[in-house]
Amino acid sequence: MHLADLKNTRRTVRFDQSRLTIEDIVDIAHGRAGAALSDDPAFRAAISRGADFLDQLLREDGTVYGVTTGYGDSCTTTVPPELVAELPHHLYTYHGCGLGENFSPAQTRAILASRLASLAKGFSGVSVELLDQIVRLLDAGLLPLIPSEGSVGASGDLTPLSYLAAVLCGEREVWRDGEQVPAEQALREAGITPLRLRPKEGLAIMNGTAVMTALACMAHERAEYLARLCTRITAMASFALDGNAHHFDEVLFSVKPHPGMQRVAAWLRQDLPTDQWERNGKRLQDRYSIRCAPHVIGVLADTLPLFRTLIENELNSANDNPLIDPVGERVLHGGHFYGGHIAFAMDGMKNTVANLADLLDRQMALLVDSRYNHGLPANLVGATGSRAAINHGLKALQISASAWTAEALKLTMPASVFSRSTECHNQDKVSMGTIAARDCLRVLELTEQVAAALLITVRQGVWLRCRDYPEAVPHAALARMQELLSEDIAAVVEDRRLDPELRVLLDRIRNQEWKLYA
Repeated sequence: MHLADLKNTRRTVRFDQSRLTIEDIVDIAHGRAGAALSDDPAFRAAISRGADFLDQLLREDGTVYGVTTGYGDSCTTTVPPELVAELPHHLYTYHGCGLGENFSPAQTRAILASRLASLAKGFSGVSVELLDQIVRLLDAGLLPLIPSEGSVGASGDLTPLSYLAAVLCGEREVWRDGEQVPAEQALREAGITPLRLRPKEGLAIMNGTAVMTALACMAHERAEYLARLCTRITAMASFALDGNAHHFDEVLFSVKPHPGMQRVAAWLRQDLPTDQWERNGKRLQDRYSIRCAPHVIGVLADTLPLFRTLIENELNSANDNPLIDPVGERVLHGGHFYGGHIAFAMDGMKNTVANLADLLDRQMALLVDSRYNHGLPANLVGATGSRAAINHGLKALQISASAWTAEALKLTMPASVFSRSTECHNQDKVSMGTIAARDCLRVLELTEQVAAALLITVRQGVWLRCRDYPEAVPHAALARMQELLSEDIAAVVEDRRLDPELRVLLDRIRNQEWKLYA
């Protein structure tokens, strides 16, 4: 996204000590909002008190971890006073060892916003100037190139966040309008003076959960939309399969009081009114991937509020170490950099999302198989007469969807149980939260690909059901969805490549262009 697009935002997210939401971070990530540091004098004074208290401790020869000592297991090493000012720059320098693909621009904006949120709580001992510098990067569209691999999630996201610390000081590289530029050049041309970090500021930037939390915010938004989209796909699959709407009866679901599951069933009732579906000749019970769809999608719908609580609590926490209590004049040594709550949320979310991929994959298997699709052609071939013999419809698409599903399911192994002992056994129990978050985003990506395949499939199935059985008339919501899909996907009559249409559908899914349910 170009700088001009970033500045043309609909709202501003103000960073102070008030509570932020997932949507605040996601809107900044996607350029729908800008970031601003509160100009309230009381807030700025509260931030400054922490930095002033650290200065007081240094004048009084106080011992502060990471300020007058080495880092991690090196906490027993005392740093000579004349070298204290150099220590933060050594911290981000030696952590410059990340690998893997760089985080996307949207993910990087979310990371900067998440770190800003934590530092703005006022317990990190940093200066207002540091917070302002992060806002300047966001405002100028200068995004640190941050490698995605190299964090174990405690002591925080040290290696990836070192790339933010370095860029604040005019080192390493940034993305600027889609191009890679040396940070020193980019800051100079934007009129931004590189920082010289104060004694604890390197640690404050890097020693926290900003990366995993930012990714979790973005994952949550995508998962919420997938729950709705998979419900609409299920409704269209049920119609195409000539299924039974009474499986989603209100009384039936009233006796199993999972609210998310009940909500999914209610959405299906909106799409599949029971009074239109009571005809003779129907199978008494549809197969599980249709009949139990509210129960599968409902697990995600019911756990999303819990995941939101965990993610937003982490987002609104001071999560570096040590924390500075300027009012009580104490330095508090703890472990708030540990990302266990995010790790659990991401491990749980990737499980529930992968189950959506599996659900859709099973629905597709029914739709393309003439033994189970209640009178539709094998592979949903749209050609008729002699031309049907040489057309294969959605045969290959079903294979691809199965491959994407298998990969998503493979990634559901929880990352959080693979804790490693690192850094001379100082970091001997770590969260793996960032790996869990990256896995979750990959599972979301694969599940969205399966959903795109199913959108082609249900569009084809509904078209064939209406073509071959004129008495079948979809309810208004499904008819409208069929119209919208038809704008992007022509009926598959003769075999054709489908990847261009899959990519269009993926863009629609990721931009959440269809408004699904109230």
